[in-house]
Amino acid sequence: MIKNQSGKQTLVIGLMLFALFLGAGNMIFPPAMGQQAGEHIWLATLGFLITGVGLPFLGIVAIALSGSDIQTIGNKVHPTFGLIFPIILYLTIGPFFGIPRTATVAFEIGVTPFLPSEFVGQKIPLLIYTIIFFTVTFWLSLNPSKLVDRIGKMLTPALLIILVLLTGKALLTPMGSLQEPQGAYVEGAFFKGFLEGYLTMDTLSALVFGIVVISAIKEQGIKDRLAITKVCIKAGLIASTGLVFVYVSLAFIGATSVSTTGYLDNGGAILSSTASVLFGSLGKTVLGLAITFACLTTSVGLVSACGNYLSKAFPRLSYKKVILILSIFSACVANFGLTQLISVSVPLLIAIYPLAIVLILLSFLNYVLPTKSIVYVISLGITAVFSIIDGLKAAGVNVNGLNLDFIPLFNIGIGWLVPAAIGTIIGYMISMFKQN
Repeated sequence: MIKNQSGKQTLVIGLMLFALFLGAGNMIFPPAMGQQAGEHIWLATLGFLITGVGLPFLGIVAIALSGSDIQTIGNKVHPTFGLIFPIILYLTIGPFFGIPRTATVAFEIGVTPFLPSEFVGQKIPLLIYTIIFFTVTFWLSLNPSKLVDRIGKMLTPALLIILVLLTGKALLTPMGSLQEPQGAYVEGAFFKGFLEGYLTMDTLSALVFGIVVISAIKEQGIKDRLAITKVCIKAGLIASTGLVFVYVSLAFIGATSVSTTGYLDNGGAILSSTASVLFGSLGKTVLGLAITFACLTTSVGLVSACGNYLSKAFPRLSYKKVILILSIFSACVANFGLTQLISVSVPLLIAIYPLAIVLILLSFLNYVLPTKSIVYVISLGITAVFSIIDGLKAAGVNVNGLNLDFIPLFNIGIGWLVPAAIGTIIGYMISMFKQN
């Protein structure tokens, strides 16, 4: 007999997934996009929602359809790829970058504004904060069976209340009118917003969080793959609805803030300034709480997911030992500071993001049209060439000598798209020829 998930249980898992996705980066990037997009904000937001909401949703469903994790999907390319790519993915968005970033962002936006001037820029406050932050992260990640209750029922409602207060006030009393679009948003607002969605890294996170959601569903006694997939789709829609609300609201806040705050360097500064304008002395407190909850829930999700995967990849290490190592290592890395983390990790993230997108899309295509390994190999191989070039560009390497401007969308950072599609077609033609 197949056990069905109750509506309440699905709602809790959906809220958990929403909280896992909603990290500090998700709150910082939309306001910055809003300021720059100005009158073109809705077109830019549409592009942002495709990569910031649509693709992560597809990633969750792809993991559910596979019935396992990213390694199972990667094995369709080649067993070596199925081993190496997940490790790179987990380490990049895990202890090398994603997990430490949650603490540094929470500290810089949620704590630094409240520090006495003599302590700002000092190492000791960050050290103390990261120790506390990752102690809480370790405790929440210690028992996966309690993850749904602790995040879905406790932290998410608090986070939602804070976000509703911030965005509701901005909608009721707008700070100003929309300004002229700036930079790339003048002519290519949609594609610029599409690329800004990369910065959330949620498509990569979806391939990690998928196993967390599946584990939570199985804890409710549901084992059938089809039933699990249905619950994942429903939970994904709940999380996506929440993310759309947050992104649209925060983009609107940024777009209407220029008249009051002027153009600021980053989304953190925009949120800090607008929170002060909207709530006065209470604004920084509201913002600090929102960022802290967002970062903490994301940290718990990443540690739990990485702990699950690595404990299976290395059976000699128990889940408890792995998450302890992850928490300690992440606390150490976080003390290098946010700027250093970003400068080292962004090029790698840019290089692997298109691979994750193509892998997800091919996984869905496989359920419509049976896909041979050769299709995966050619499509992902071509994608890798262009994504590595983009990564080198992000790292400051001069690649102008390659003369690839003739490739559609190359100049705006999506040069991999058309070649990947052509590679997929070529792969299908080869597989059909071999079959005949």
